[in-house]
Amino acid sequence: VQLQAFGGGLVQAGGSRRLPCAASGSIFTINDMGWYRQTPGNQRELVAGSTSAGSTNYAESVKGRFTISRDNAKNTVYLQMNSLKPEDTAVYYCNAAVIDSRFRRSDYWGQGTQVTVSS
Repeated sequence: VQLQAFGGGLVQAGGSRRLPCAASGSIFTINDMGWYRQTPGNQRELVAGSTSAGSTNYAESVKGRFTISRDNAKNTVYLQMNSLKPEDTAVYYCNAAVIDSRFRRSDYWGQGTQVTVSS
């Protein structure tokens, strides 16, 4: 199983960016999916999470600006980021709790995608 995240880049403050992350491989189903971010010298932090039942949760710092969504048919999770701020600059990682074709549960991480917000 692999996760591939895309969509990072340079964006001006106040702008928007959409990050997709697609899971591929021997997947039976995916439970929780989420987006995390990390800046140099800091721990990786949860930005937004989504359960297979459709519940979502967000870090306080992004509530009202970011939206997580998923396309279960495509095993893909999206992070729509609006009203971006320079403090949103980070490497963004996607995560998925995958049940594979042998019914084993494992957590997988994408490779990270850099988002830089200029002031």
